[in-house]
Amino acid sequence: MVPEIIIPTIKNAAEAARTLGGNNDCSCAYVTFLAGDGDYVKGVICLAKGLRKVKAAYPLVVAILPDVPEDHRNLLLNQGCLLREIEPVCPPVGNTDSQYIRAYFALNYCKLRLWEFVEYNKMIYLDADIQVFDNIDHLFDLPSGCLYAVMDCLCEMQGKPCADKVQWPAELGNEPPFYFNGGMFVFEPDLDTYNNLLSTLEITPPTPFAEQDYLNFFFKNTSRPIPATYNLLVAMLWRHPECVELDKVKVVHYCVTGSKPWKYTDKEQYMDREDMKMLIKRWWEIYNDKTLDFITTNETIDQVSG
Repeated sequence: MVPEIIIPTIKNAAEAARTLGGNNDCSCAYVTFLAGDGDYVKGVICLAKGLRKVKAAYPLVVAILPDVPEDHRNLLLNQGCLLREIEPVCPPVGNTDSQYIRAYFALNYCKLRLWEFVEYNKMIYLDADIQVFDNIDHLFDLPSGCLYAVMDCLCEMQGKPCADKVQWPAELGNEPPFYFNGGMFVFEPDLDTYNNLLSTLEITPPTPFAEQDYLNFFFKNTSRPIPATYNLLVAMLWRHPECVELDKVKVVHYCVTGSKPWKYTDKEQYMDREDMKMLIKRWWEIYNDKTLDFITTNETIDQVSG
């Protein structure tokens, strides 16, 4: 197994900003993806506010499909997000929804468009059902030339222990050194990589985890693992509790059925756990905190400056 990258600890957001040159450096950004008119817009809003709460030094870019309605776009603009409209990416030839663990996974191939955002040297991708609870700006300082991500756990979807590895689709050839979760990764936009991603996709068969399988296949020689504190999949709480130190977790991924905070009822399996209730509560505290709104923040800065 590939050893995890050791990431230097930065004590606070102010130190992180100094280390990375502060927010005057526009060559880096956080990025997420949004499609349609559903409630995932709430996830993006909360992500923007969460990044503001931890004093992230870089903007949040939202890659949106044309079907995102105007009112949702305005909500995101009002939270200081930078919107970038992208076109859909057609799934591999032979695609049918039944080939994926979940039908909507086919939509996630659109994330390949992110490599076209070459106005940024480095980006951190975060799914819309992720929340950042501690500053992670220092990840932009990881050595260039690799994609960095957290090893996945698919026990919840497969219904059995994963033994640290997923069943790799034979049609994708040799399996990668480690299998990462596609909900959070550090990457470098590049047009050559972008074009290769799209052209290779055309001759690659669809597999159960869609773009996540594909990214693992494409970057198998250049992906590197980082600690699970940077993308805690909530299923780890009950599947691998021995691996979780909640007080050290920086990023939480609400990726299990029933765990989306905006739809949470505690009726789904495992959702009545006290640790899950706590994580849901923390998400809502950020979402409902009006002092974290972009306009409020800027008005406060103006008042202090004046």
